[in-house]
Amino acid sequence: MATKELAGSSVEVNEEGYLTDRTQWNEAVAAALATEEGIELSDEHWKVLKFIESDFAEKQAVPGMRRLNKVGGIPTKDLYRLFPGGPIKKAARIAGFPKPASCV
Repeated sequence: MATKELAGSSVEVNEEGYLTDRTQWNEAVAAALATEEGIELSDEHWKVLKFIESDFAEKQAVPGMRRLNKVGGIPTKDLYRLFPGGPIKKAARIAGFPKPASCV
């Protein structure tokens, strides 16, 4: 595990840059992680991140694309526009959750 400075805080991350302790996550850390991904967070991004957070609390897993579409009401094309190049993987990382098992 490595320690990384994000938004003035030291956070523990794994070799892929995912937080290993979600209690270290906050909105400033999310914004810093998004910046690393080349993303500036908007209200649309926060809608996705908040859905992931609430769904994780219920299911103890990061929701996949299908669940984000069907339950979260977020179209696939919007997810790719908001989080280009791997929407589930990037959104989970920015939201402070582990890399989803469905992401290679």
